[in-house]
Amino acid sequence: MLKLMDGRLRWVLIFWMFLMSAIAYLDRVNISVAGQAIQKDFGLSNVQLGYVFSAFVIGYALFQAPGGRLADRFGPRNVITIGVIWWGIFTTLTALVPTGLGMSIALLILTRFLLGLGEAVVYPASNRLVATWIPSVERGFANGLIFAGVGAGAGVTPPLITYILVNWGWQWSFYVSALIGLVAGAGWYLLARDTPREHPWVSKREAALIEAGLPASAGELGKHQALPWTTILTNKNMLAISVSYFTFGYVAYIFFTWFFIYLSRVRGLDLKSSALYSMLPFLAMAICSPLGGWIADKLTASHGKRVGRCGVAVFGIAMTAVFLALATQVESARLASIVLAGGAGALYLSQSAFWAVTADIAGSSAGSVSGLMNMGGQIGGAVTASLTPLIADQFGWTASFLVAAGLCVVGALAWMLVNPNQTIAGGTAKA
Repeated sequence: MLKLMDGRLRWVLIFWMFLMSAIAYLDRVNISVAGQAIQKDFGLSNVQLGYVFSAFVIGYALFQAPGGRLADRFGPRNVITIGVIWWGIFTTLTALVPTGLGMSIALLILTRFLLGLGEAVVYPASNRLVATWIPSVERGFANGLIFAGVGAGAGVTPPLITYILVNWGWQWSFYVSALIGLVAGAGWYLLARDTPREHPWVSKREAALIEAGLPASAGELGKHQALPWTTILTNKNMLAISVSYFTFGYVAYIFFTWFFIYLSRVRGLDLKSSALYSMLPFLAMAICSPLGGWIADKLTASHGKRVGRCGVAVFGIAMTAVFLALATQVESARLASIVLAGGAGALYLSQSAFWAVTADIAGSSAGSVSGLMNMGGQIGGAVTASLTPLIADQFGWTASFLVAAGLCVVGALAWMLVNPNQTIAGGTAKA
């Protein structure tokens, strides 16, 4: 076992974060698949269901920056472990909310909000792990693999949750999700350490390779210190990336919340066809996330971070706008699903750039900085969870997708303002 990991331990940790990422999205997307059954049991309208969706995202968004700061202070190993236990509890409690009470809807909203708080730590903490364990030239691919878990988890969710829902009821889909998360969390605690120097299995060769490729010194990263919030909040790179990630989150959450319902109710696909075709965007995400990271690393090595990070992000987000606009002109439900999957894939070509750049420019504050950025993305998700059905009710679903396409244009332009070679502390980021 140890021989197999010799020189590759950092990639074992990244693979485990891929699994944690997939499970995190299983826990959050399961409610969109079970949404119609929950609507029936609780007597919810589309708008009320949107509030339930938004409650998770609001809690998730609000705790991004604090969750990242906790990872900076106490390390990703402990923070992720506690987070997994938390979301296992509240995923289970979602299924235990009683129907028929005057406060049932409020309890459901509160439970989803608290689940969001627990899940908020995952990606800021994973970026803190990347800042400590992954050389800068490998960060695009590493982050791409982690976020491939988004597509993998969200992609496997529709058929898995549909199967459980049909055979045992929607409550069991939440019990199963919670159990899977707790098992993976136990594995993470046993395997992970905050720094290479702390890990008993890391080889001297790999430790030297990692430390030589870190933009920040290993000593700085090991101190668990973070920059003041005022320094982070007034940095123009941080502001531009956060604006762009808001648009990213707005579009991504259309797929995570309303896409399954859109296919079944608006496009008229039956339950099984909706489950099948709703997998396509998530499979595209799973493929394009590491692909985008790999391309970004190659271009960064040959042309610098301005092209490799910023250029890939601009291209991916701009192409998403094109795919979303084209999908509104397609009459076939199945063809529209494929076109929209292209948009999801294009969006996730840019995913690793956000996280690689924040790790590079933030160093020991990578958790705080990426958490703040991700808060922007989740606020975008909270907005789309409620705004998308409202726009659709008033102006039609074509308008909903065109609004998302317009926001993608804004997100692509924001990357023009980012200097990936300038750290938040004011220095120059090492390549």
